[in-house]
Amino acid sequence: MTQGRADRPASLKAGPRRWLAAIAAPGLFAFSGLTGCTGKPPVSQERQSDSPAAETLVRYGFYAYFEPVSALADGQNDQHGEHDASGSGQQQSDRGGHIGYEADLLSAIEAMDGFGLRFVRSPITEWPGIWLMAASDSFDMTGGGITALDSRTRDADGAAVIAFTEPHIEFRQSLLVRSADAERIRSHGDLRATDRVGVLTGTTGEARLLQLLDITDDGRLAPGTRVHTPAGVVLVGDDGRHSITAAGASADLAHRTRIEPADPNLPDVVYPDESAGEQELLDALSRGDVDAVAGGAIGNAATAFDSDGEFAVTALDHAVEHGGFAIDVANAELRSAINSAVAWLTDNGRIGITHWLADNTVFATRARQWQPPA
Repeated sequence: MTQGRADRPASLKAGPRRWLAAIAAPGLFAFSGLTGCTGKPPVSQERQSDSPAAETLVRYGFYAYFEPVSALADGQNDQHGEHDASGSGQQQSDRGGHIGYEADLLSAIEAMDGFGLRFVRSPITEWPGIWLMAASDSFDMTGGGITALDSRTRDADGAAVIAFTEPHIEFRQSLLVRSADAERIRSHGDLRATDRVGVLTGTTGEARLLQLLDITDDGRLAPGTRVHTPAGVVLVGDDGRHSITAAGASADLAHRTRIEPADPNLPDVVYPDESAGEQELLDALSRGDVDAVAGGAIGNAATAFDSDGEFAVTALDHAVEHGGFAIDVANAELRSAINSAVAWLTDNGRIGITHWLADNTVFATRARQWQPPA
């Protein structure tokens, strides 16, 4: 299943500059970068013995469908064949078809003289739980536009199994609407009972939408909410048992297809078929079957820019999310190294995605200025 939105699927066809007008327009976005052992070894211990400086290989899994932050280059799926059942690809080339903001950030780390990290990149095509895969035997680190949340550091038993690096990107949620509706739907509060809002499950876009519409409170669904699933309709009681967060949902809501809010003045929330993903939502928006698509502003802006005026971005959320890389909680050495490299490349948060969109060599330039400690 191809999901995700900022924490969104698409392809990087013409380079990052084509999104600059949409994403970096004055007053629309203000992205920066940083804010302020037991278990498996810190990183994979394979070395390049014939290279001038030894390199430590980091097995990195990246989300394949979130332009322009992290994506698999066009044609890579056909070139490299099918993915395994876990959703992770098996490419072992240096860059693994990885393109986008995070791809250039990691390439710049590799280019830092003497820093000694190299990333063996493999695409991951399924979004839910991608952050927890950093604690698996397959990867040392995962990324792809993941909002760093404490709830995402824990496994099904509640144990903290991964930790996030310091943030390197900021996200804000938004609505993608038909341009003809942009004046009517200027905020989430403008949505009417007759509207339908599409969103992807397991994303911060979903979690924030439900919160902004008062369908959830700290993830708990309001009593009287009706959640449609293939197994039937779940009527939410007042026991607080049913919840939907960016980290997961109650088991009987896992395959939800529609939410009818308890408040009859609120819009229905609808979900695409799990095998279709975001494209189904965009098609539905174009046909008029949904009136808005909730998701991260970066992805929505890219879609609006590519729509030749059909779509527009509205309802920019005031809340800011911070995205980072996920690493095994026991992997403090790798986490510290990534934090140090990202701090240098982003100039301690002064350089972010708007700078990269204007000049996608900005991280490579910073990497050339790096001087290894004496």
